[in-house]
Amino acid sequence: MNRPMRAAARRPAPAARADAPRPKPAPPAAADDAPLGCLVNDVARLLRTDFAARVSDAGLGLTGGEARALMHAVAAEGARQTEIAERMGVEPMTLCGYVDRLEGRGLVERRPHPEDRRAKRIVPTDEAGDTLGAIMPLAHEVMDDALAGLPEEDVAALRRALEHMRARLTSKG
Repeated sequence: MNRPMRAAARRPAPAARADAPRPKPAPPAAADDAPLGCLVNDVARLLRTDFAARVSDAGLGLTGGEARALMHAVAAEGARQTEIAERMGVEPMTLCGYVDRLEGRGLVERRPHPEDRRAKRIVPTDEAGDTLGAIMPLAHEVMDDALAGLPEEDVAALRRALEHMRARLTSKG
């Protein structure tokens, strides 16, 4: 037997009185109340922005993203583009643009992967060493400025906490 389905009974919402005060929106969170994830993300963004400005001011002819890509390419010599993109936290197509420009400047080469014909390995050239030699002090300056005034034990605790978080998050893979 076909019976029409009945809608679930709902109580009508009480009508708002015209003279009732409206609830005030919550004020923005104070810096001390910011969620930890937002704080970590904000600091990472500020570090990248400061680094990019220093790279630009240094007249290296690189963007901050290109400089970071070169640093990762050197650190993970011979890694696939997708692996470097993942390490950097950027989309593979974003990294592709960085690598195109780095390759155009003779700082990296794309080489075939020995086990996967479709994949390319990113290998720094000899010329990358001089450029990296100019980039690394800038990266150290950014971190030194950010950590200025913190006691060494706090810096060590921060490092341990961040390494712990990274290990926990990467182990979920």
